[in-house]
Amino acid sequence: MSNDSKRFESVYSTRVRAGRRRTYFFDVRRTKGEDFYVTLTESTKRFDGDGYERHKIFLYKEDFNRFVDGLVDAVDHVKNELMPDYDYDQFTRRQEEFEARRKAELEAEANGETIESPKAKEGGSEDDEIEEDDMSW
Repeated sequence: MSNDSKRFESVYSTRVRAGRRRTYFFDVRRTKGEDFYVTLTESTKRFDGDGYERHKIFLYKEDFNRFVDGLVDAVDHVKNELMPDYDYDQFTRRQEEFEARRKAELEAEANGETIESPKAKEGGSEDDEIEEDDMSW
């Protein structure tokens, strides 16, 4: 492995799906000086279906605490001051339902079975266009 590729070596990565078109990636990377930093990447599928747009933030260790404090402060302000009655847990429930449904579909596929999608049962199409932030996959 060359020094250039080692400099950008990812030592840890996690992904957060946020709807059909948007995914966030959190990658811990190693510098050539054996230091670490985090890259936050937003990856958004283009509406024309031709690839993805990516936006990156590089977060260095000296900024970790201030970044997290600022993020928590901003999110708490929205949750507690601007939209206190909103059900923020609905997205977690939808994600859990989606993952359970996807797991069942994969298991059925492995067994040679098919599962009718909920949209097909409702008379809709899985190809119906939805809003980017709609998490009702």
